[in-house]
Amino acid sequence: MLMDSRDKHSPNKWKNRTLVSSLELAITGIITALKEERNMRKHVLLGIVAIIAGFVFRLNQMEWLWLLLSVFLVWIVEIVNTVFENVVDMFTDFHFHPIGKKIKDMAAGAVLMTAFFALIVAAIIFIPKILAFF
Repeated sequence: MLMDSRDKHSPNKWKNRTLVSSLELAITGIITALKEERNMRKHVLLGIVAIIAGFVFRLNQMEWLWLLLSVFLVWIVEIVNTVFENVVDMFTDFHFHPIGKKIKDMAAGAVLMTAFFALIVAAIIFIPKILAFF
């Protein structure tokens, strides 16, 4: 499946010609990940819950920076994991290959490590605030 190009005779026919077209394609990629990846939807939901909790607990500036870093990092790494999975599937034509398995496993491991980082950040930020109520 070829990507749409606006000018098929241009030497840079695969380049996006405007900022708006670049943004449209990037947003399409994010929407595709949300539609097709169950784990992406879970990470987005949990990230939104964490952000809402940030408002409820009135985080300070430094806490917001750490929270948003961890949430967005999980989202980004999940999208990169999806890219690796799709590239492996494309090259192997959905057939098993030991190197493809390694690639997918390592990309999934990166998501797992990032999610653990986000949990640690959330625990450091929110546990003291929750314990303060008791």
